[in-house]
Amino acid sequence: MYARDEALIATPIGTVRVSGDGEYITAIQIEPGQKSPQPGSSEAVRRAAEQIADYFAGTRLSFDVPLLPAATPRGEAMRAGISDISFGNTMSYGELADRIGSGARAVGQACARNPFPIIVPCHRVTGANGALGNYSGGEGVSTKIWLLDHERRHREKQR
Repeated sequence: MYARDEALIATPIGTVRVSGDGEYITAIQIEPGQKSPQPGSSEAVRRAAEQIADYFAGTRLSFDVPLLPAATPRGEAMRAGISDISFGNTMSYGELADRIGSGARAVGQACARNPFPIIVPCHRVTGANGALGNYSGGEGVSTKIWLLDHERRHREKQR
């Protein structure tokens, strides 16, 4: 077992804290305010911090970092379903539930408990007819709005 490691990334939505144990990313938190950036010392944490910084710079559309596996196969399926929503797009809780053979309420609970916001992009999951729904990261719905607007702006640049 590796020692706990952390990186801090200053972003427009606050400080993003990436935690890991050397082998896996164990958590990502969006914290209000700006703290001094810190790169982390393990390969996994440094790589995640670099990829998150690239995401905020608009140069990264997806992530490739080792996340701590979910506790259950169902949790892994939920995580995979959320992660399959591509950059700049959204999907309703119901649509995602249908896609992965679950219920909309279960999808909502998975989003609310997501330990890896941004990398597992639960901000891309919305209510029916595009209603924003909730967001448990950062400053809540205002953070979700910022992330969705950011992706839409950079998706347009990719075309």
